[in-house]
Amino acid sequence: MKKGMQLLRAWAARGVHWVGLAGAIGISGAAQAGDYDGSPQVAEFVSEMTRDYGFAGEQLIALFRDVERKQSILDAISRPAERVKSWKEYRPIFVTDARIKRGVEFWNQHAEVLARAEKEYGVPAQYIVSIIGVETFFGRNTGGFRVMDALSTLGFDYPPRADFFRKELKQFLLLAREQQVDPLSLTGSYAGAMGLPQFMPSSFRAYAVDFDGDGHINIWNDPDDAIGSVASYFKQHGWQTGEPVVSRAELGKPNAEEALTQGLDPQMNLGQLRTQGWRTQDVLRDDLMVTAIRFEGDQGTEYWVGLPNFYVITRYNRSAMYAMAVHQLAGEIARARGVH
Repeated sequence: MKKGMQLLRAWAARGVHWVGLAGAIGISGAAQAGDYDGSPQVAEFVSEMTRDYGFAGEQLIALFRDVERKQSILDAISRPAERVKSWKEYRPIFVTDARIKRGVEFWNQHAEVLARAEKEYGVPAQYIVSIIGVETFFGRNTGGFRVMDALSTLGFDYPPRADFFRKELKQFLLLAREQQVDPLSLTGSYAGAMGLPQFMPSSFRAYAVDFDGDGHINIWNDPDDAIGSVASYFKQHGWQTGEPVVSRAELGKPNAEEALTQGLDPQMNLGQLRTQGWRTQDVLRDDLMVTAIRFEGDQGTEYWVGLPNFYVITRYNRSAMYAMAVHQLAGEIARARGVH
């Protein structure tokens, strides 16, 4: 990827678009017909990109000749959902000694950048580190699919969510043009999530930042940009500096479970939740919008009140268990590093 970036950046310095250099990056108009050659869906998509965003149609058609339909991607996304894990099963996947140890190492390696991100965005370093740890084990598991293949396969051959993935494909091509990167060089998950923080293309364009100031955003192998981008994402989704994330709770009325939040969006404030019989271990304001949560843990049923910052974490991944894993891993990494 670095070679492709260097080449395209050199062209960019001369004011040249990647879409006008398809042949130079291996997208030859005379290439052998690919999986999407002659596809009416692709033709319509190319027409939209040329009309709405000024892309060169012939070069996009040439690009799609090199795109591959991946059955393994369709198999992965169509696989029946696993049985929903309980918290006592979910937590040990992410809050592990190995992930804590690697998190401390990552923090030590990038301490200055993390401190700068915390100062600029108000997001504690341990939460930035934890997101990268949960998402990709600090870069160990970033995905090996070409993003063009993933988004094209799902956008043109997976009807249940085709609209979503075609929108992400549009965002991806815009991203590649803006960053002057060969779109065939970028890799990610089978769903098109990219880099150390696993951003989808729309999130990249909305929240990713050039945190090292080199003029380009590279979340694949530039930890500085990945760190700044996670902090930017949290900040723009409403992270409240210095505020807690969750509070352990006890239930004091027989029907208190009726106040459990359906879904993730807060439906009542803490004062209202208290009238339902919920008591938090921490002293908190009644006007906070909260999420009432029940987990099945190692020691039995746990009740938690998710606060606004907890909700911010669920905006990264729409799962209460995910957000709690990020929170608890962040705490363990901070403690292991001696941060209180």
